[in-house]
Amino acid sequence: MVTGASSGIGKATAVECSRFGAKVYLTARNEERLAQTLAEMDGEGHRIIKADITSFEDIQNLVDSVEVLDGVALIAGINDKMIIKKIDDDFITKMMSTNLAGPALLMKSLLKAKKINKQASIVFMSSVSAFYPSVSNALYGASKAAVNQFAKVLALEVLPLRARVNCIQPAFVETEMIQKYGDDTLDEIRKNYPLGRFAKPEEIAQAMIYYFSEATQLITGTSLVIDGGYTLR
Repeated sequence: MVTGASSGIGKATAVECSRFGAKVYLTARNEERLAQTLAEMDGEGHRIIKADITSFEDIQNLVDSVEVLDGVALIAGINDKMIIKKIDDDFITKMMSTNLAGPALLMKSLLKAKKINKQASIVFMSSVSAFYPSVSNALYGASKAAVNQFAKVLALEVLPLRARVNCIQPAFVETEMIQKYGDDTLDEIRKNYPLGRFAKPEEIAQAMIYYFSEATQLITGTSLVIDGGYTLR
């Protein structure tokens, strides 16, 4: 299962998984964009399930609609920016509901319904913002730091299944999400980026494939930073 499969890293992950022979459940809020993802995928047997992970009703429908899963990529999320003196209850609720509560409740429901297979791999999309502060990213960073800790505890709790749980922490990735920084800011960051460019969504998807593979059977409770050297400075 890939959440947030309608665009960006989620779309790239769904496509990459299909190229390695996986049967993929694609889920996001936009069914039309999910269909566009599906059109780029290899193989057969994939299925689109429209769902908003901030809706518990949608989560229940999603869980009821899938078979037992060998892998879960929890990618759906938002990165709205706001300086601390302007945040309010609605902003906090939206950020935490999407980035933390949604994935947490989805995993709870999957486990309760026994939809996680033995030796499954569960991967959360985190961010370097969880440990690397920047102005206007307080709530986003806090939500991703919470995801990191949630993933570690989940890793402990699924040990009886011999399942593993890990996080990927990118910095700048060439997706629609980073457009919120504005072109001038992005150009300046690119100019000084240590390894010369931002990551491509496909490169983050390849890290997902690594965590889904047999190469990581003894790796759990970890976070993989993919930042082009950004946080070295």
